[in-house]
Amino acid sequence: MSLAVLYSRALAGMDAPLVTVEAHLANGLPNFTIVGLPEAEGKEAKDRVRAALQNARFEFPARRITVNLAPADLPKESGRFDLPIALGILAASGQISPERLGDYEFAGELALTGELRSIRGALAMTLSAAREQRAFILPQANAQEAALVENAAIYPARSLLEVCAHLTGHESLSRYLGKPAVLADGYADMTEVRGQAHAKRALEIAAAGGHSVIMVGPPGTGKTMLASRLPGILPPMTQDEALASAAIQSLGSQGFDVTHWGRRPYRAPHSGTAGCRQPSVRSIYA
Repeated sequence: MSLAVLYSRALAGMDAPLVTVEAHLANGLPNFTIVGLPEAEGKEAKDRVRAALQNARFEFPARRITVNLAPADLPKESGRFDLPIALGILAASGQISPERLGDYEFAGELALTGELRSIRGALAMTLSAAREQRAFILPQANAQEAALVENAAIYPARSLLEVCAHLTGHESLSRYLGKPAVLADGYADMTEVRGQAHAKRALEIAAAGGHSVIMVGPPGTGKTMLASRLPGILPPMTQDEALASAAIQSLGSQGFDVTHWGRRPYRAPHSGTAGCRQPSVRSIYA
């Protein structure tokens, strides 16, 4: 078979749109081309995939290889497509069977040794894969984060060889069964604020009614202290709210810390951020 089709996910804001990875092998001078609007990290996948396949003792086809990441108008960034590209080449060259590829979605960055490295946005991608009722194969390092999606079928792997052994039926990956997520606690306590009766009353009204608040005043008057304690008087997050918040945080370069599951996020930018000058401002949006 000279054509293989499998599935992965891109990131577009909070969404994780489906990406169809098509690998085609043709006669001609050896060449490796990736099309479908890949950004710099995606274009560099050619060298990572070639080295990973060779170091995993697979044959890298000396043929004209074309990999298409569809849809073509959707930008594809980061190295998460390394794993599906490598599997597509192996399936198209007949080194693994393509029969089970359609049951899964794949994401993972390959090391030159064939090991799988963690990716960002795993939670958002797993959420979308679960809605499509497909299992998700991803790096071991992202399994705990992805398991926050209830009823998701997650199969973590440490290397390309483990994924290939699973797809060929030689050694199956174990489905990850994480512990049920427990909503976090430990917010800063409003009782630690002395005085500020009017400001505390305003925060209580905002928390009860879901309003936004802006506090303006000179430095040292307690704006940051009050703002940091607002999450502690807000209602507990629902599962859907916690999942949406975690999915946003998982898109960042640091990923999502599962110990913060269910904790309302709080950020305290410096007063000089974005040209803000005296009097300093703290904005809180419900």
